[in-house]
Amino acid sequence: MRRSWRAASVPTRAAVGRQGALSEGWDTVADMTETERDDPAARYWVNTVSLEHVQFGVEGGFTQADHGRSTRLKRLRPGDWLVFYSPRTAMRGGRGLQEFTALGRIRGTEPYQVEMSPDFHPYRLDVEFRTVTSAPARPLVGDLDFIPDPTRWGYPFRRGLFEIGEADFGRIATAMGIDWADS
Repeated sequence: MRRSWRAASVPTRAAVGRQGALSEGWDTVADMTETERDDPAARYWVNTVSLEHVQFGVEGGFTQADHGRSTRLKRLRPGDWLVFYSPRTAMRGGRGLQEFTALGRIRGTEPYQVEMSPDFHPYRLDVEFRTVTSAPARPLVGDLDFIPDPTRWGYPFRRGLFEIGEADFGRIATAMGIDWADS
């Protein structure tokens, strides 16, 4: 199935702000059903994406990874959780940011391809985004198990899309304003 999407419809950072108007859904983990909250099969992921591209995804309700390839997206399943880390505001030439900028739950069952231009047909996967506040990554570095060396804390994010533990995901979600511990 092919879906079209126009980047021109995506709001700018100024329009979205740090507290974005995201897709419908619950605002806190406490609003989730017990089944959603306690899904033992759920996995937890980080996707490293520029803020500009995160905003495109939030507006369109999707994620992309690995410059549009489907390979790693195929590992995600409905019910998995995904947090976005944005090292920069834009992929090319943006200013440094180093923040967790969006969070959502995978809703798509498989990646689908779209046409963004005649020679670029990236794969996407549907995500239901939550309302969160961006959180700087640096203050969390010492508390995240997936960062083995705090002096080189940015290295793990170079993998793009990668799996993390639930405890790390909860720490990040809490920093973004979701009361993960009380769920």
